[in-house]
Amino acid sequence: MSSTTCAHGPSHDQRRPGTGVTVTGWLVALCCVGFAAVNIAFEFTGRFTEGPYAEYAAGLTVVNWFVVALKVLGAAVALLSVTTRPGPRPPTVLAVLLWGAFATLGVYALGSVVQALGMVSGLTGGADQVDAAALSYLLFFLVFAAGYGALALSHSRRHRTRPGPAVLGVLGAPVVLALILLVAPALLACAGLMPTP
Repeated sequence: MSSTTCAHGPSHDQRRPGTGVTVTGWLVALCCVGFAAVNIAFEFTGRFTEGPYAEYAAGLTVVNWFVVALKVLGAAVALLSVTTRPGPRPPTVLAVLLWGAFATLGVYALGSVVQALGMVSGLTGGADQVDAAALSYLLFFLVFAAGYGALALSHSRRHRTRPGPAVLGVLGAPVVLALILLVAPALLACAGLMPTP
């Protein structure tokens, strides 16, 4: 390794992801796109225009498209983390986004695990709801979160980013998501798109 490489960080070859990481990036991106397609299908089939959620239909439409945008962003982040082409993506910014996605999915998955354990143990009732489909869904999200974790770890190692972006992503993303979940319903209610509780 030359002194120039040492002074300016890892070489292009050192920043190149391995085959396993590249496959993981593409699979994670496909999962994001697949989930975005589900939300789009909800909108085009009028999933929430009838039934118990009909009065929330306008607000749910806004939320649905916001979620689609988040999932498309998630797919782009996953692909950018494994691309070999140079582009306008500072490694630290991408590291924050990758660790943030990992933390957000991880918190969701772990929360679902706690909920499922509560149901099975009888603490929260509804043990009959924990069937094979629910367990498969839970396992999928655990693997989905692990995929982002692998991408985040690989990216941080290859680009030798400091711990700061990882900490910011892990701590910041769930907080931002919680604020969105708390503030968004209030804003939608103020705009008349959701009934006031």
